[in-house]
Amino acid sequence: MNTSICDFVRNYAAENALRLHMPGHKGITLLGCENLDITEIQGADSLYEAQGIIKESELNASLLFGCDTFYSTEGSSQCIRAMLYLVTLYAKETGRKPLIYAGRNAHKTFITACALIDFQIQWLYPRDDESYLSCTVDTQELDEILSSAQEKPAAVYLTSPDYLGNVADIQGISKVCKKHGVLLIVDNAHGAYLRFLESSQHPIDLGADMCCDSAHKTLPVLTGGAYLHISPDAPRLFAERAKSALSLFGSTSPSYLILQSLDMANKYIAKGYTDKLAEFIPLIQKVKASLTEKGYTLVGAEELKITISTKPYGYTGYALADILQKENIVCEFTDPDFLVLMLTPENTQAELARLTQVLCSITAQSPVTTLPPAFHTPEQVMTVREAMFSASETINTTDSIGRILASTSVGCPPAVPLIACGERIDKHTAECFAYYGITACTVIK
Repeated sequence: MNTSICDFVRNYAAENALRLHMPGHKGITLLGCENLDITEIQGADSLYEAQGIIKESELNASLLFGCDTFYSTEGSSQCIRAMLYLVTLYAKETGRKPLIYAGRNAHKTFITACALIDFQIQWLYPRDDESYLSCTVDTQELDEILSSAQEKPAAVYLTSPDYLGNVADIQGISKVCKKHGVLLIVDNAHGAYLRFLESSQHPIDLGADMCCDSAHKTLPVLTGGAYLHISPDAPRLFAERAKSALSLFGSTSPSYLILQSLDMANKYIAKGYTDKLAEFIPLIQKVKASLTEKGYTLVGAEELKITISTKPYGYTGYALADILQKENIVCEFTDPDFLVLMLTPENTQAELARLTQVLCSITAQSPVTTLPPAFHTPEQVMTVREAMFSASETINTTDSIGRILASTSVGCPPAVPLIACGERIDKHTAECFAYYGITACTVIK
């Protein structure tokens, strides 16, 4: 497995050329990486018109993932927008309505993409006992929904794995979608590694038509490195227009540091990554077993996540995270109910032992009995696009009841909106704002 992008950049840096091109640092080191940070000079290829070293590297990635794979240097957000644009384009070219059934726990990029591309959404809602970060889609229920639909959607859009580590039945849902002639699109941002398990659980291998992976979340890739994957069975329009779709939403100055990181990841994956995962996952399972024996409640089935439902152990997620922080252990995400830890084979056995020791040294307390507000279906007053392009103002959430949300101002993590643009804020939403510590929101004037 060669590393065409890395080789070119390193050779260029070694030549010590007079750099009369961008970027402005001219290769002079302030951070330590500047000499490898270049732009689209001769021979460096161009991400959205790739015919040289970038194309060669993307073909290497395609071989590893078993499908058409394209690079993003702007995370899965760029890929999500590109996927939704391609679905909308396909719907219009095939005479369908640009309608997408989407799990309600979609990342806020899905919402903003709706405003930009102007497709229609029909939400698939979580169960009553689920966090707003999750949305279990039952195959039989989806089959019934699609069977009774007067007009079928162009695609079903799911987030799997979700932020808490829950994994959807992609294979079963794919079969339902194919039965009804509907595409399946998956935000697989947290699951790039799934392709390299001993038995692949990657969405493309399980029947999805397109998915995105944030390589930087679970692979040794710089932040911002991501993949857009297109199944060999998907409409050819997708692969043919993938580059133009990505270019619509990406900078004309993609980071060559991130491109090198994606390029080097190909070599890393090819040199025994499946074996590394096979050796590492049992170590995580051992940690999970120790925590369960200690009395912790774990949720989610994702292999590289440990998600603790903290209240049964007597702590909020915030309180448990504070204890870990004092031990110099930094978690991925926490809220009143959960604490999420993300691991990869780059974590050592010593680090796993330390994590286990610290968590098991924490004394259980009486369960915290405060329940999160139950999810409800807000009133849709206008479309996402109409709301997002309306005049707006930012107000305190305590004054927001009755107002219409204009913008998804939720932070990342987890970047999953409690309420979508164009929906009316009611007392249930206000209770959710208070519970999750959201003090301001942007509403239509």
